[in-house]
Amino acid sequence: MEKDADGFYTPKVVDGTAPPKPEGKAVEEQKPEVAEATSTTTDLISSTFEVTVTLADQQADPNSPLYSVKSFEQLGLHQDLLKGLYALGFSKPSKIQERALPLLLANPPQNMIGQSQSGTGKTAAFVLTMLSRVDFSVNKTQAICLAPSRELARQIMSVVVAMGKFTPVQTEYAIKDNLPKDVSRMTAHIVVGTPGTMIDLLRRNVIDSSGIKVFVLDEADNMLDQDGLGEQTLRVKNLLSKAKPQIILFSATFPDHVRNFANKFAPQANKIELQKEELSVEGIRQFYMDCRDEEHKYDILVSLYQLLTIGQSIIFCQHRHTADRISQRMTVEGHKVASLHGAKNATERDTIIDSFREGREKVLITTNVIARGIDILQVNMVVNYDLPLMNERGNQHSNDARPDVETYIHRIGRTGRFGRKGISINFVHDKKTWLQMEEIEKTLGKKIIRIETDDLDEMEEKMKKALK
Repeated sequence: MEKDADGFYTPKVVDGTAPPKPEGKAVEEQKPEVAEATSTTTDLISSTFEVTVTLADQQADPNSPLYSVKSFEQLGLHQDLLKGLYALGFSKPSKIQERALPLLLANPPQNMIGQSQSGTGKTAAFVLTMLSRVDFSVNKTQAICLAPSRELARQIMSVVVAMGKFTPVQTEYAIKDNLPKDVSRMTAHIVVGTPGTMIDLLRRNVIDSSGIKVFVLDEADNMLDQDGLGEQTLRVKNLLSKAKPQIILFSATFPDHVRNFANKFAPQANKIELQKEELSVEGIRQFYMDCRDEEHKYDILVSLYQLLTIGQSIIFCQHRHTADRISQRMTVEGHKVASLHGAKNATERDTIIDSFREGREKVLITTNVIARGIDILQVNMVVNYDLPLMNERGNQHSNDARPDVETYIHRIGRTGRFGRKGISINFVHDKKTWLQMEEIEKTLGKKIIRIETDDLDEMEEKMKKALK
């Protein structure tokens, strides 16, 4: 099998959707939360994507049966883990899991870099790996997983809890405001969190790093980006250097500069990736609306409200203050909306995302805080009130006003989950935003269809048709 220019191999795996539990405790305490995961993950199995595998061992035969499985039983998993998988609605591995899991679970453990879009079985693959590596008779941390936001960390934990339902796994969070009080030593087998809090717990030896066997990065391109969380993530890795854990990186997108760093971060990794054309958000109908100015954008958003509530919708804004302003204004005008961003306190954020996940809120106005990895199956519309820009990527001093195409793919990927229908709408209101959208269109090689905004009835008709 040919290497690509970077010698890169990649996978992407299950995004389970059980409602997250605010505290990571012993599984027994979380059982009531688990049952709801069952019906939401059964659609994951029918992926037809072509998977490319590049093995770190160039002598190995990538077509050998050793590197592919057709059933979870072939992996030699413990019965308790198989029961957890079946309870979640998994009957057989998805296309990418067929190739990724034998490599992830092989001994001695090998690093992996995986790339594929959400809904192909990513989370289940790395969660299964963490649970398989844990020795439950040893009360110390053996696997850690980092995510870019508390929302994604809580979602990952819901999958750990659901999949580990029949095991004695102990779990804990490393996210701000969710730490147990007065703890001097964490003994949970699996800890899921965000980089800053994880650094603090490792540095203070609250987490004993000596027994850590698996280190997972979800949304790895974001975690390794030098302008974002890259420095913190590297510090976590350095704090684990003596343990020499298996390093697993997963993401839907890997820009070249991050890909090169990923190869150094997870040396001699096996790599799995879906064919490039499969990463282009095929199932999502993309539209744009020509607005006269900023105020007209708001008017059009309000006129879309009935459509936004057919299923559930996420409206992405560039700034927190924009999200709050729109949300407050729409609420005053009698529309039910919620707003979520990083400036809100932890309890408020958890309550809002859980309420949206459970369908009590239909419209969520947010920033990039949930642009990545969040799975809410009922979301069928995403609105880019503001297009994502490169200068939002952690470096607030950058003047780079080019569109951030990776974030765009992640944002609109919040709809059309697991093969369902979804639509995305971009608001364009001046020459600059029109050129930015044109650049996104060129990069994706896909036409973004114009919808006129001067005839509201026709606009609504076109949208309804796209949602059918």
